[in-house]
Amino acid sequence: MDRYVITLGRFIIESEREHPGATGALSNILYDLTLAAKMIHREVSKAGLVDILGMAGKENVHGEEVRKLDEYAHDVVFNAMDHNGQLCVMASEEEEGLIQIPGQFPTGDYVLLFDPLDGSSNIDANISIGTIFSIHRRISEGRDGTLEDCLQAGFKQVAAGYVMYGSSTVLVYSTGQGVAGFTLDPSIGEFLLSHRDIKLPQPGKKIYSCNEGNYARWSQGQKDLVGYFRGDDGNGGGFSHRYVGSLVADFHRTLLYGGMFMYPADSKSPKGKLRLLYEAAPLAMLCEQAGGRATDGVRDISSIEPEELHERTPLYMGNREWVDLAGEYLAGEEASVAG
Repeated sequence: MDRYVITLGRFIIESEREHPGATGALSNILYDLTLAAKMIHREVSKAGLVDILGMAGKENVHGEEVRKLDEYAHDVVFNAMDHNGQLCVMASEEEEGLIQIPGQFPTGDYVLLFDPLDGSSNIDANISIGTIFSIHRRISEGRDGTLEDCLQAGFKQVAAGYVMYGSSTVLVYSTGQGVAGFTLDPSIGEFLLSHRDIKLPQPGKKIYSCNEGNYARWSQGQKDLVGYFRGDDGNGGGFSHRYVGSLVADFHRTLLYGGMFMYPADSKSPKGKLRLLYEAAPLAMLCEQAGGRATDGVRDISSIEPEELHERTPLYMGNREWVDLAGEYLAGEEASVAG
């Protein structure tokens, strides 16, 4: 950590000063997201002590049972962001359609897309979970944002980040000028700068991360890729396999240590499982800003023009060397179709 303590608020202000034309709108959005993160942290940290673990008794738009903490996190983010006057529309992994700003509040020029609690299937096991967010500038006119505002390619993001609730609560974000990480000090209620300029180690550690439980449903190219990492063909090998099953946790490790995370398509999920707008695109921005690469096996994630709010995608991200290698093994196959 720096010799002098730097809070997230101070870091945002100093970063804003580097852009004389800045209006402060993006800074205000980041401030409010920070408040939401602190509130979610508070509930996560005492989840075993209150009636907040377990199922809420209903399903989200993806047909998945909504957990109580999922529902709480969604409401916290919405309530922290709906009245600040900087957003024109929101969209959540938990909601089927657009989330408009209530009529009594002003709107602004930005769009917020978020996954309120990624990795929620791990809640009851006390495994790290997280919040992921993506911010775009609106492209429509009028008071309320539109679907067009939300369906923008990842390269148009003005900011993206995640909060990981684990042994410590960490916020990592980028506004397009590198990646910075902050760790919450609960005793003073502040996020403090702990990682000033995160870069994927070059070369990174030989770590591959994926759910090998899906091996039987993978394409042959995907099986061969993992075989290379394991050394099955006698040419590769030397890689360790690490998989938490919580996207934020697996990506955070990849970001700090290097290697590659992947969630390929398979015969059960031929279009992939991860959500393009709420998971893949924001993490891809961070990965690229840290010197890595993120693809669907063929295309850069940031180049994909989304067609629907809950579009899914395969995902490969980490050190460019290994992501490029994945592309070579998948060449000739459609990345979204398992063999």
